[in-house]
Amino acid sequence: MKTKSLLLALSWLATATLAFASGPARERGKFTVAMIPDTQNYIDYTHQKAAGFPFDAVEQYYEQMNWIATNARSNGGEIVFATHVGDLWQHYSEWMDPAHEARGFKWMPNLHGSTVARSPKVQTRAFEIPAVVLGFRLLKGRLPFSVVPGNHDYDALWTDPAHPPRKDDSGKKTDGVRHVGGLSGYQSVFSGESEFFKGQSWYVGSHDGGGDSAQVFSAGGRQWLHLGLQYHAPDASLQWAAGIVKQFPGLPTIVSTHDYLARDGKRNLKSNPLNSVLDPQDNDPQMMWDEFISQHDQIFLVLCGHVGGQSFSVDRNRFGHDVYQMMADYQGRGQSAKDAGVDADVGDGWLRLLNFDLNAPVPRIDVRTYSTLYKKFASELKEYAAWYKTHDGQSKLSDADYLKREEFTIELKDFRQRFGGNSN
Repeated sequence: MKTKSLLLALSWLATATLAFASGPARERGKFTVAMIPDTQNYIDYTHQKAAGFPFDAVEQYYEQMNWIATNARSNGGEIVFATHVGDLWQHYSEWMDPAHEARGFKWMPNLHGSTVARSPKVQTRAFEIPAVVLGFRLLKGRLPFSVVPGNHDYDALWTDPAHPPRKDDSGKKTDGVRHVGGLSGYQSVFSGESEFFKGQSWYVGSHDGGGDSAQVFSAGGRQWLHLGLQYHAPDASLQWAAGIVKQFPGLPTIVSTHDYLARDGKRNLKSNPLNSVLDPQDNDPQMMWDEFISQHDQIFLVLCGHVGGQSFSVDRNRFGHDVYQMMADYQGRGQSAKDAGVDADVGDGWLRLLNFDLNAPVPRIDVRTYSTLYKKFASELKEYAAWYKTHDGQSKLSDADYLKREEFTIELKDFRQRFGGNSN
């Protein structure tokens, strides 16, 4: 199946049309950053024909990655950078990683929750990680990009015996407090020495074997810094990232991390696993804001996934400037599965496009949500709200208000004050 899927991916690369290549000549201050939300359900080995699923969901992932590559600026399109916000694959491969075991952590099986959590799977390294690699090879050499590990991309997930499953006040069974650990699978394909990043001038730094990384890309007449931070970034990750910011002073900076905002736009403090509950070295989203993001005036945009649906918020950093924070995660969408006769979450090809316009009277980002499966923007698909708003926990919204959460404009009101005009 892997060979067939690769051939299909290469076929898409050869035949896809350039969605952004037509129209008037490109304006200097206009460009697009592609945000790739959680892809775990495309990659899930149980969502493939070999496991009895009606279609290979991984092909939706390849089509998505191919569309980004085809619309890269190097191919005549507008996409100058792509960032994957984590949860690349679905399953874990160990009960506990050696590093946490050496620090004295104990584990017990995850007795409740999804089937993903209940036991490690050999298919993670046999199928899921190689499938992810095939997709990123479609981007390789075509544009700078970033990858960060989400909680599913760690080797291990375990329940802490000191915080076991219990019943809450209503008698409902709850999960215990869980921890993730180990990045050997992730590091084997996305380290700074990997085929994707070694020798690339735009890949300017990494930490923890690539768990955290930094990229510099050019667009709109200036350079931009991007920082990718691992899930619930530990103290050492934040210290490393602060050093990178110091190396590239004055560059407008985007941060991608996996778990940061909840669906209400507030920083997510309900995640399970929430590593900071168990490990003093780890930082929850509020800690990441307090200790790092709000402390560096270059950081103006934070991107994340993890929570099904979407949200957006603006907070002032310690310098009094705006930091725009955006969450999008479409892994739970499954209309294509329903059309095939099954009820399953696969993703339906949705991703986020951040269309920058630095030439506007007020610099702005026009956010749009596009499906490479349906080949339509959210605003062009009349069934969009009916298909997805209930699943996203937003059934009380009107269709129009729900759509405003997917396609909207961010006015970068203090951008020129902070970063000046476009440079040559």
